[in-house]
Amino acid sequence: MKNNILLILLLLTSGTLLAQQTISGTVTDAKNNPIEGANIYLEGTYDGASSDAQGKFTFETEEEGLQTLVVSMLSYETHYEAGDISYFTDIQIKLLESFNSLDGVTLTAGTFEAGDNSKASVLKPLDIVTTAGAAGDFVTALQTLPGTTTVNEDGRLFVRGGTADETQVFIDGLRVFQPFNATANNTPTRGRFSPFLFKGISFSTGGYSAEYGQALSSVLLLNTTDVPVQEQTDISVMSVGGGVGHTKIWNEDQSLSFNVNYLNLAPYEELIPSTQGMRWISPFESISGETVFRSKGEKSMFKLYTGFNHANLDIEQEDINFDDFVRFRLRNNNLYFNASYKYYFENDWSLTSGASIAWDTNDIGIIEDKVDTKDTSSHLKLKARKNFSNRFDLSFGVEYFHTDYEETYEDAANNQFENGFVDGLWGAFAESDIFLSNQFAMKLGVRAEQTSLLEEFRVSPRASLAYKPWENGQFSLAYGDFYQRPLTEVVKFNTDVGMEKASHYILNYQYINNGKTFRAEGYYKDYDQLIRFDTEMPQFNSTYSNTGDGYAMGIDIFWRDSKSIENLDYWASYSYLDTERQYRNFPERATPNFAPKHNLSVVTKYWVNDLRSQIGFSYAYATGRPYNNPNTADFMGERTRSFSNLSFNWAYLIDQQKILYFSVNNLLGTNNISNYQYASTPNADGVFDRRAITPPADSFFFVGFFWTISTDGKSNQLDNL
Repeated sequence: MKNNILLILLLLTSGTLLAQQTISGTVTDAKNNPIEGANIYLEGTYDGASSDAQGKFTFETEEEGLQTLVVSMLSYETHYEAGDISYFTDIQIKLLESFNSLDGVTLTAGTFEAGDNSKASVLKPLDIVTTAGAAGDFVTALQTLPGTTTVNEDGRLFVRGGTADETQVFIDGLRVFQPFNATANNTPTRGRFSPFLFKGISFSTGGYSAEYGQALSSVLLLNTTDVPVQEQTDISVMSVGGGVGHTKIWNEDQSLSFNVNYLNLAPYEELIPSTQGMRWISPFESISGETVFRSKGEKSMFKLYTGFNHANLDIEQEDINFDDFVRFRLRNNNLYFNASYKYYFENDWSLTSGASIAWDTNDIGIIEDKVDTKDTSSHLKLKARKNFSNRFDLSFGVEYFHTDYEETYEDAANNQFENGFVDGLWGAFAESDIFLSNQFAMKLGVRAEQTSLLEEFRVSPRASLAYKPWENGQFSLAYGDFYQRPLTEVVKFNTDVGMEKASHYILNYQYINNGKTFRAEGYYKDYDQLIRFDTEMPQFNSTYSNTGDGYAMGIDIFWRDSKSIENLDYWASYSYLDTERQYRNFPERATPNFAPKHNLSVVTKYWVNDLRSQIGFSYAYATGRPYNNPNTADFMGERTRSFSNLSFNWAYLIDQQKILYFSVNNLLGTNNISNYQYASTPNADGVFDRRAITPPADSFFFVGFFWTISTDGKSNQLDNL
């Protein structure tokens, strides 16, 4: 009996041994180099092995018949072999690189990324609001990047020889029609939006995506945060006003955030009055608020943003052509809605839809004249995206912009003049990212636009290439045509004009490694079909044409280091700009006043543990700006003295959730001159008198107390300062 049992066990064992199959082979890359550490296994089983230093593997299995062999390795595409189990002997497997992986090439020419999740990020969201002199304004912080010019009497973004109106702002892919607060002439403005709303910023200094249009120079893309991680209340008390905000969360997937802010410069003016060329009758005062609702589904995201702003001011300004100061009054109301919905389908399809609408009104008084404006603008957008593989994706969409502008002018004798326009602009775009390897990628796109106002159709090709010859550095090229409808100040009087055009050519090198970032970018921008007119300013009886042209070329350099010195983070930017254009009422090609030849910016931030403080300095320098002196024969032939501004900030943590903040802009009180205004007629000696255009005050001081009340008891508003 015992012998029979042993015989049966031996037969069963031998049967099992006979059923085992040996699977073996070699794993290499596309260049036949062995890959060590690849995982090889039979799908649905625990049978498998790893490849050795020669790329070889072997293991045994009891499985029979048709099977699927899976080979996977980080940074490579997963490989599948299907067939009879007997086929998997001495098999040769080549793995393809997983293109667009984290260490792969990125398309960066002309674009600065600011976001925690960006592979090409040079700034973080925190940087946008902790830069000395910025005082929480993301536009001022962006002016520390190369390619920008600080025009301190304006405050908006001037990029690579382009006017501020050549830069457009988008929130979650939707147009913001009035992104800046209304203000008086030669008085800088600020952005309307709170910095903490945004998880990431993409600032294009040229060559931007075909998804966006109607901007000759640049686009600023702001991406709002998704569902916040906790509930909290933020309270701020400042030398110029105060604010309160709160975030409520439901079911971890829905949230509502709101904030209300009040600003009033009257107390500040009492302490430190403006003395240079202006007198405040009623200093700037505004009340603003924002509400954001977010709802995250299993495969969807919905966001609804609402912002409002009411501002007014009453000021008297010096004018060389008047014996007394000129009074200027302004009352502005702005209401903005932005809604977006994104859904992720099966098979890597996604669909994004959205709409934005803005109502903006201005009630303006100039001496005894009155100007009333009303602007109603909207944007509808539908975009689809398909990831065919990690080598190829395609996005395409359509959008529609509608603008209804009305203006009424009334003089001292009660004579009224009305003008305005209605425009509908259709846009369509298609664009693809193609990754041929982890070293080479390209972006190809095309955009088409049709405007009903000008009855004009335009097609704009766009292309970007990137090559990464080594691990931490890469080269990029970009080209694109860009069109923009003439400004409101022109089309409200005349619609017999066409779109203005700019063509961009960009060469970029970028190096990122261990907390250090270096970027160098050369560019050439060719302007064509620019608007010209034969009067000092656009008027109803001006003669308009698209005969203007120009160019802008230069080099931008950026360096950032956050690792070499403990607790110290700094970056430096330098820009060289050579630009001339013949546009507006320019009689010949010349460099505009807003375009200095050299710009330098240095930003430092240092954390002092013993003082529980973050201390920051920023320094901006620019060579003199061109201006026209009618007493000489050369048009725009003279330059102001150089611009210099050293700013300082100090954030002190009273405790984990209470911060005392102090900053001063232009710490040394440098008397910067932006331009000169000349008299319209010469004096008795035949000389045109002039006055310097300078900031209302050389320096600006800011003090604030910020208190956060959150569920974890650790969060604070340092991110917002």
